[in-house]
Amino acid sequence: TRDSAMTPPDAPGDRTLDRRARLHSTCHPLILAHLSGNVGVLHVLESEENLDWVLRSGLNPPYLVILDSPLFTRSIMMKLKNGSSRVAGVAVVAPSTNPPDGVSPHTNCPNENTGVYTEKYDPALAHCNVTVWNPLGSGLSYEEFDFPIFSLKDDNDTKVIRQCYMDHNRAVNGSAPQHPLCAMQLLSHMSAVTDTATCMRRSDLSAFSLSLDTVCDPLADFNVWASTRPLNNTAKGHKEGESVVVAAARLDSRSFFFDVAPGAESSVSGFVALLAAAHALRSVTQEAPPPRNILYAFFQGETFDYIGSSRMVYDMEKKHFVVDLDNIHSLLEIGQVGLRVNSSLWLHSDPVSRKNSSVDGEVKKLLESLRAGAAGLNVSLAEPSFSQPLPPSSFQRFLRARPIPGVVIQDHQSSFTNRFYESMYDNAGYLDISYPPDLTPEQQLQFVTDTATALTEVATVVARSLYAQAGGDQARLSSINADPQMVTQMLYGFLVRSNNSWFQQLVPSNLMSFLADRPTNLYVGVLNQHSELTMLVQHLLANLTGTTVNITQENCNYQREDEQDKMFFYVWVQGAAPPNATEREGFCTRSTVRLTSALSPAFDLQEYTSKDYSTWTESRWKSISGRIFLVAGHELEMLTLGVGLGVLITSLLLTYAMSAKADILFSSGREPVNATY
Repeated sequence: TRDSAMTPPDAPGDRTLDRRARLHSTCHPLILAHLSGNVGVLHVLESEENLDWVLRSGLNPPYLVILDSPLFTRSIMMKLKNGSSRVAGVAVVAPSTNPPDGVSPHTNCPNENTGVYTEKYDPALAHCNVTVWNPLGSGLSYEEFDFPIFSLKDDNDTKVIRQCYMDHNRAVNGSAPQHPLCAMQLLSHMSAVTDTATCMRRSDLSAFSLSLDTVCDPLADFNVWASTRPLNNTAKGHKEGESVVVAAARLDSRSFFFDVAPGAESSVSGFVALLAAAHALRSVTQEAPPPRNILYAFFQGETFDYIGSSRMVYDMEKKHFVVDLDNIHSLLEIGQVGLRVNSSLWLHSDPVSRKNSSVDGEVKKLLESLRAGAAGLNVSLAEPSFSQPLPPSSFQRFLRARPIPGVVIQDHQSSFTNRFYESMYDNAGYLDISYPPDLTPEQQLQFVTDTATALTEVATVVARSLYAQAGGDQARLSSINADPQMVTQMLYGFLVRSNNSWFQQLVPSNLMSFLADRPTNLYVGVLNQHSELTMLVQHLLANLTGTTVNITQENCNYQREDEQDKMFFYVWVQGAAPPNATEREGFCTRSTVRLTSALSPAFDLQEYTSKDYSTWTESRWKSISGRIFLVAGHELEMLTLGVGLGVLITSLLLTYAMSAKADILFSSGREPVNATY
């Protein structure tokens, strides 16, 4: 499992992230562990007052603490951290339902050091001085712990662990439990140490030594982008006469535990709305192309100090992207839009750049386009009632480069509506994605939920406003509508079960391994790896915005590999499986979808302590395991040791005596000299 790590106080962007894998599909380890594993006597924490047994009065430290998720708070975890000499590890039992109170292990001011608001760009707006966006943020994901932390599903294995504690370890009537005691071992060793600069230096040295291993990898992935009008991907940099409206959304999310980060509200609501808007615009942009191009951009790694957006801006500045910053006319970003209160959406803009009259004029036009797009829909649009900075958003990285007109759409006016920002509870249940009982998975895939209906309206507003902002025919706006059936299928695929019949149709056969009977993992990848989310969004966008080409699979693959064709992306997808058929009806899709690097520029520049770019890295790890067993009391251990020593000494004495008298004990008499054989 991956999550937080070491953060030097003098380098707020310099961090090392611990990575771990799933343990027997039920546990998710986190943070640090000894090379030989951490062993401790099991203790089920029943309340915060019960901590005294672990930290002071218990007679058999160190303890491995089992606690239910309501007790997984900053207060309790910091007390355990301060008493880490008596704590061998922690296992958190994840609930099957969300808690009633808000929980967020993220900070209360996300990405505060890498956004646009700094001491150089209106210091009064920096560090959430005006608006604390995530007031429930505890910052627990950014703490360093000296013991491993696992997440346990509340299943039969967890019941066995609890029963072992009840049978052997629970104190009765205030008396100390008697041996043997139930103990647990967690093995989750991380290779990285200290901070990014240190671990990257050691990893770089491994290339010159056979005895050294790479200890960490930069967090990295790929941004996904497409345009309504094809762009020559080989000609980088500025394109004369090309004006682009950027439509952006972030992809990734996180929680305290690697494989439990659904990101329903924090990211899925936004990028699903943009995917649906892109699909709604496919026909109208082909029939009546607007004067300006629309570029859809899906950024990876935004949770970790804007990795994806900062890389795209960097590439635009260095003329390494298909367009540059001069080609950007305006930008519209879709953020958290799944929890609208009274059907309201809030339109956020930057008060600093709007002091420029030309920027302010374009922002007003964009706001007007959004209001026009909401006509006839059950959506009300409003601007914040007072001057405040932009919420955490990819748009901030563009503003760091230059003043660009732009608007960020959110479902909150000031602090987040999302009570579970970047936590394991930001899931399908929190977005109220539920289905009538007794529906099969296939029926659930097709069932249009209320959430899908509401999000379809958001996508419709976005699509109409993008078309208007691109200079499209105003008379066609009312005909642009997102498809609720498609929205509900995307929500089901990303938040319930990615291995479904619709997703299977839209990916190549070699990507079937990315589909699973669980929600999609929204964690960003590492260097030279594609995350499952990136691959799914890439092929969804290709199918939703592209066209079907009537060619064979061989020709489709040839077109994809042809170096002469730089305008389109070709991919042969599996297609539907007809009833009673053994093979799918595959087809070739042609689109403008591309992948670009989402690696922080800090690693290209080798500026591992950069204050301008993200420097997150992820630790390499050894094998992961866990087990419970009984341990004997100290007296029995001493008795066993004494008996063993006695046997050892006796055997040594006997061996010495027999060796000293060997000529007598093992002599068979002298043979005659003239003996023959």
